[in-house]
Amino acid sequence: MSTLMHQGRAAYAFFERNWNLTKRYWAWEIVWLIYNIANALTVTFIAKLAGETDPVKENYYILVLLIGTSVWSYLSVTFEGVTDVINIERWEGTIEHTFMAPISRFTHLIGSCWYAIAHGLLFSVLQLLIVGAFFHLDLGHANYLSALFILLVGSISFIGFGIASSVLPLLFTEKGSQMSFIIRAVLLLFSGVYYPIDVLPVWMQKVAIFSPATYVLEGLRNAIINGSPIWSPQILNNTWPLILAGAISIPLGIYIFGVAERYSKRTGRLKRNG
Repeated sequence: MSTLMHQGRAAYAFFERNWNLTKRYWAWEIVWLIYNIANALTVTFIAKLAGETDPVKENYYILVLLIGTSVWSYLSVTFEGVTDVINIERWEGTIEHTFMAPISRFTHLIGSCWYAIAHGLLFSVLQLLIVGAFFHLDLGHANYLSALFILLVGSISFIGFGIASSVLPLLFTEKGSQMSFIIRAVLLLFSGVYYPIDVLPVWMQKVAIFSPATYVLEGLRNAIINGSPIWSPQILNNTWPLILAGAISIPLGIYIFGVAERYSKRTGRLKRNG
């Protein structure tokens, strides 16, 4: 029990450390939020144009794109939160000290990931509220409890992908963080971020089955557009694939990080600052 409490306090310490880093770089947070909002508006106004030809479906089009941009932002902020831990450690010159701390790598990574999830949720909610204010949306049927549920369950699987992508700035000090953009971009491309996956080529639809973002997007659209409750098949059918993906991706992500960490120590990459 004492060991478990120690690991819990250590995980919270990384959560708190990342919060303090966010406060230090608060100006960057504002810039990133404005960028996400501008990008979301640019995409969502396409639905406004489509609604001119079919006014009955204008609300549907707007919500589909609004949900897509929100998930894109959430995934981006979450991945950034995990990979930036490595970058900031390099900037501060503390990466070797952190890796030498008497805690498990699981505790270190999970503490950082939970903060990234909380950070991503806050960003996405703010973006959703601000962008939604530009449109007259009918949200009378939305089930916000189901939407929150599916996003939290989906976050479990996103953690594994985030941990795996964090090895890129660990191994490639110059452009590793930018390389992680590819992972989330490809993940959302196959997941139907702005469109149903039915419009994709058959081979891409088969790949989409293995992407957790596919089920997060489908679940959110059912919750917000159709008002599906948590116990409905529309939500439950998207829940169990996310739980399965999390059960596989988190241990696999930690294993990949461990291999990359040992390699970086052996080759002296921890001493490089780009």
